[in-house]
Amino acid sequence: MTRIAAGEREALRQLYQATSAKLFGVCLRILSDREESEDVLQDVYVTIWRRADRFDSARASVMTWLSTIARNRAIDRLRARGPMAYSEPVDELEIADDADSAETLLSAADDRNRLQHCLGELDDRTESVIRIAFFEGVTYEALARRMDTPLGTVKSWIRRGLAKLKGCLQS
Repeated sequence: MTRIAAGEREALRQLYQATSAKLFGVCLRILSDREESEDVLQDVYVTIWRRADRFDSARASVMTWLSTIARNRAIDRLRARGPMAYSEPVDELEIADDADSAETLLSAADDRNRLQHCLGELDDRTESVIRIAFFEGVTYEALARRMDTPLGTVKSWIRRGLAKLKGCLQS
């Protein structure tokens, strides 16, 4: 939400991909009209873009905050219909969504950001050997040959680096 509040469009795109199916379901359940729900969903993301700076993680999770906005916008639209607004409710509405949940995707993005931050806290050599070993899948032996460094030294760099990463990620 901080990135969206800073005007980062890519962050809004990622949030949309992670949450739009769930929020569309909230709108559709309330409105029982697909086109109207799509309109409301667009309004929801415009609201998120404009009000991201008001999100307070101490008060609610991201998904709770987003769902509340979607619910309120859908109810506002329902009320705007007037007395004819209360059509047949949709009880058995199922929207196919095989993707990971929004909470899972947002959590993974947060974890990636924290890992990148913590890797940046390491000295260049340690960050490099950890990235090569774990992100490129290079064995310790091949890494030692590549760096023309004893295997035990490379293992020590990685072990100490991983300990620092663990401490950073736990704080």
